[in-house]
Amino acid sequence: MNDGGQRRYGPLGTTLVIIPTYNEAENIKLIVGRVRSAVPEAHVLVADDNSPDGTGKLADELAADDDHVHVLHRKGKEGLGAAYLAGFHWGLDNGYGVLVEMDADGSHQPEELPRLLTALKGADLVLGSRWVPGGRVVNWPKSREILSRGGSTYSRLLLDVPIRDVTGGFRAFRRETLEGLGMDEVASQGYCFQVDLAWRAVKAGFHVVEVPITFVERELGDSKMSRDIVAEALWRVTSWGVGSRVGKALGRGEKS
Repeated sequence: MNDGGQRRYGPLGTTLVIIPTYNEAENIKLIVGRVRSAVPEAHVLVADDNSPDGTGKLADELAADDDHVHVLHRKGKEGLGAAYLAGFHWGLDNGYGVLVEMDADGSHQPEELPRLLTALKGADLVLGSRWVPGGRVVNWPKSREILSRGGSTYSRLLLDVPIRDVTGGFRAFRRETLEGLGMDEVASQGYCFQVDLAWRAVKAGFHVVEVPITFVERELGDSKMSRDIVAEALWRVTSWGVGSRVGKALGRGEKS
């Protein structure tokens, strides 16, 4: 991971917190309210995938009462990665200097966002990490913790990415970082999407910092985790890792 060296970072600019939603009617008002309280100067973009439960309508009501809240209505459920990419493009087009990924279910605590933004003053990308000293999870069964830790470790070792929590989804990007990641080439979804972006950032030489967070399991609504998401992540990470190692081996062969 790039250690940042002596690089001088410019001011952050206005922050946009992107919250993808699909059937989060029970959570959306609470999470937006917590973000607005934790970082009053930040703006919020709810990227709703045409939720059948009316999440988008509730978000519109919030936006009508608060000029710091915006809603991006999408045609249907296309996955986490597609929602974030749409949100990133919206934020870049509207001039935001910092773009934040945050779940709608409260697992990412908005009250910890100021620490991520402080760290971003000296970094290109800041990851909220469960697996660095000081990070932890709450209300998870041991089996899920083992699965999550194992997934991050597998990705880190196979892709040679020095990030402890490479699958985490609480992140703050400088706009210049996103502009340098080749977002239009990203096709992955779910947790694999998070691995993809982190790997791209490391390969591009960006300075990535991990900040410990407390991840709290959702209390309301249904988890979006599925076997298909896990299978996609395993397949894609394995494919990327093998391809990268073969490419490096061929490169060494050409030089010899």
